[in-house]
Amino acid sequence: MSEFIRALGAYPFLQYAVAAGLLASIACGIVGSYVVTRRITYIAGSIAHCVLGGLGAARYVQVVHGWKLVTPFLGALGAAVISALIIGLVSLKARQREDTVIGALWAIGMALGVLFIAATPGYTEDLMSYLFGNILMVSRQDLVSIAVLTL
Repeated sequence: MSEFIRALGAYPFLQYAVAAGLLASIACGIVGSYVVTRRITYIAGSIAHCVLGGLGAARYVQVVHGWKLVTPFLGALGAAVISALIIGLVSLKARQREDTVIGALWAIGMALGVLFIAATPGYTEDLMSYLFGNILMVSRQDLVSIAVLTL
């Protein structure tokens, strides 16, 4: 343990990883409590699968149409926000239970992601790194993004 503490003081990438983990734990604790009390735990899987659709669409637009400003991160963020808004609007306006729209978005997001990834020419290793990532590769810019999203 003391070796890790010494390494933490010496290596910025470890500092960023610990800070990212702490920020993520704050956000997950708050959102997790809400999700469990509302009994909509299925929502995490739905939004995650919609994120796959956003990643695939952004990468497709980058490669096929040459829009370099549309990054997979922005596609994922946009898809997550849109799917959360759709779930919220349907549950408020249509008086439907959340699990109905959550299940539909799960399937739609996954299908769109697979379609866009298959239609994108070239090797798609970049998308796998976005989906699974590596906490030791968190940069200062990533840390700022995580902090803003946590707030």
